Amino acid sequence: MFTFQNVDFIDIDSQLSEEEQLVRKSVRQFVDEKVLPIIRDCFRDSRCPLELIPQMAELGLFGASLEGYGCAGMSEIEYGLVMQELERGDSALRSFVSVQGNLVMWPIHQYGTDGQREQWLPNLQQGKVLGCFGLTEPAFGSNPDGMRTRAVRDGNKYVINGEKTWITNGTLADVAVVWAKEGDTIRAFLVEKGTPGFETSDIHGKLSMRASTTSNLVFSDCCIPAENILPGAVGLKTALNCLTQARYGIGWGCIGAAMACYDAARQYTLLRKQFGDRPIASHQLVQSELAWMISEISKAQLLALHVGRLKEQGRLHHSHVSMLKRNNAWIALETARRSRDLLGANGIVDEYPIFRHMCNLETVKTYEGTHNIHTLSIGQQITGISSFV
Repeated sequence: MFTFQNVDFIDIDSQLSEEEQLVRKSVRQFVDEKVLPIIRDCFRDSRCPLELIPQMAELGLFGASLEGYGCAGMSEIEYGLVMQELERGDSALRSFVSVQGNLVMWPIHQYGTDGQREQWLPNLQQGKVLGCFGLTEPAFGSNPDGMRTRAVRDGNKYVINGEKTWITNGTLADVAVVWAKEGDTIRAFLVEKGTPGFETSDIHGKLSMRASTTSNLVFSDCCIPAENILPGAVGLKTALNCLTQARYGIGWGCIGAAMACYDAARQYTLLRKQFGDRPIASHQLVQSELAWMISEISKAQLLALHVGRLKEQGRLHHSHVSMLKRNNAWIALETARRSRDLLGANGIVDEYPIFRHMCNLETVKTYEGTHNIHTLSIGQQITGISSFV
């Protein structure tokens, strides 16, 4: 396999501070030295590389942009670069870190009590405790407001009944942030592993995100203390706010997958010779494909950087993140497909990372808002008219 070479056609690095570049360098080294040597076998074996958790915690990758409780307090750009490098390794690894930080730690930090923050955040940051986020249901994905999971107050406890599916880290999690309706209002609850009436099971047979643990959560008269409610998480908007945080990281992560595919294809075409003693990179059609890829990657980098600066300035709107996720997931998948084509038959073997990324990106393009759902989110923002019916 080729050694990764930095992908920066229009000198994006000149727009990054020394500290931002240092964060990227640290995570890039971690991915090169610790992730890439094992990720192919993890994908083959459908195994989540849990042995990397202590190292990721030591690097401050869990809840990286949060303040306090042992968190690294990274800037939004630094956090984005972390996601980029992790997904250059594998989408499953970025997803693991994203769920832990954005979908578990962030809602506890944002919507929880001081006691909940002190109880959970330090251990989540250190990777001693793992979490998951339970929103999607078997019958409700793009329409989470239709959820059927119910929480009923019974004295000093809540009784939860329902089912969640496609939950990253579900069977690994020590605590689940579970969204359920109390009456007609969506609320978030902390459900601990081992609580009677709470069962988890893994989804098998995946052809994508194979190095990620994906699960079902089932609640059958599951009783939790009333104090396990996240008091600030009231209404669907609060759940979507969590997803906005995660989608921001996805928008950066996709760039990493695209970079890995493009760089492998570029290096391969420089070495591969056909029709004489000339590399196939000398042919016009090959150069056309590489030029398309680097142009789209460069635009994706600029979009991510600008959206990140808006986020740091407090000027970010969720539709900005919809554009980021929608565009960058699409160009990453298209880059993977074109890269696979340039490698011919070699593009389907796991000696090269391209087909693995291509399979993963099929999921990334779909989860946390499909391409079409984000299209409608942007459309609503620019017309003032909602087409969600």
